[in-house]
Amino acid sequence: MSTQNAINWPEKYLPGTGDNFVSNEVIVRGLTAAGIWHFLTDTSTWESYYDNVAGISFPRGGGRALEADLVFGFGTFGFPPLAARVVEFRAPAPGTPGRLSWTAGQDGPPEERLDVLHAWLVEDLPGDRVRILTQETQIGRPAAELARQLPNPMLNGHQAWLDGLVTAASARHGH
Repeated sequence: MSTQNAINWPEKYLPGTGDNFVSNEVIVRGLTAAGIWHFLTDTSTWESYYDNVAGISFPRGGGRALEADLVFGFGTFGFPPLAARVVEFRAPAPGTPGRLSWTAGQDGPPEERLDVLHAWLVEDLPGDRVRILTQETQIGRPAAELARQLPNPMLNGHQAWLDGLVTAASARHGH
């Protein structure tokens, strides 16, 4: 029996304590955590496989490849561009899952404030399988409004991101 790893959550964003929380996961055969990691961390690939992201920017320089403490911005789910910062970054290695998370949000009047933590875990599993888990906690009125919509746009949007990651990595891997 094997156990699966979990997201590392700062207390502020603990699932179930915010205004919206979603969890999406896929497990697929024939891909590796390293192959998925490339498409997850190279932001120049995002728009090629995920249509709910646009306007990726790097206000302090750098760019394309995410790394620890990198500040970046992007638009998603119809929100004005979100200011984001990578808060956890560890590439996958044998026996160790890849971990990526960022905080993102927008300032403004209280009714428009949004504060999120979007986390990813990418790990190789026995039997030539890879597991991709993404979870997000959102805090603020815009998050509460998203949570009330059926179907949940964040749940469906993140599933599209996972499916796109798998498709992009499969194409690169020759599947």
